[in-house]
Amino acid sequence: MPSTEPPHAGERSGWFATTHWSVILSARDTASPKGAEALERLCRTYWYPLYAFARRTGAHPEDAQDATQSFFADLFRRGSLQQADPEKGRFRNFLLVAFKRFLANQNEHRHAQKRGGAGVQVTWDTDLAERRYQIEPHASWPAERAFERRWALTLLEQTLARLRSEWSVAGKAGEFDHLKGFLTVDREPPSYAAAAAALGVAEGALRVAVHRLRHRFRELFREEIGHTVARPDDIDDEIRHLLEILAE
Repeated sequence: MPSTEPPHAGERSGWFATTHWSVILSARDTASPKGAEALERLCRTYWYPLYAFARRTGAHPEDAQDATQSFFADLFRRGSLQQADPEKGRFRNFLLVAFKRFLANQNEHRHAQKRGGAGVQVTWDTDLAERRYQIEPHASWPAERAFERRWALTLLEQTLARLRSEWSVAGKAGEFDHLKGFLTVDREPPSYAAAAAALGVAEGALRVAVHRLRHRFRELFREEIGHTVARPDDIDDEIRHLLEILAE
């Protein structure tokens, strides 16, 4: 009979969390292969919130794609990450301010990119990016609000990926896929009875597993937030702010 027990602490996987300040600090070492790898991870995590921001400011899809890719290459080449300091506040604010400055001087930066130089090229499915953007409920939002919503969703996606990784390492990926629907906040959760029957466990045991799953999800989400703010005291305020954004 399958067990719905969550992984024990010893079974949890080591996770190089791509939203952590440690990644940002590692990316400062542009001469190191590890620095380049860290920046690529950073780009792959945060490119879509910036793409959505560029689109919301009126950029065409192709221009938003070019601007976002060039921005990250510019960060690497010019060493702008040297200015990213965890003690100065939230990383999302640093990144958005830097991106706004880049867009304001876009022509200059595009020319610099065409001249070459060191950089990290990160590609993504641009058609998928635009499809995602088109279904965002953003029509009346300022660009900054659209950025913050996508930022919050990115952190939730990172948290869900970490949680699934823990269950996968413990050999419980199938059980997790049945239970993850209970983490959803924007629709009715699945039936406890149906999920218990699908897993072949008692409904009471499944409810306990869901309770523990939600608790672990909150722990991991708090960790993700904690790595993007300056001080532990900022975590609760940031969580409240992002949840307010998601509730709109």
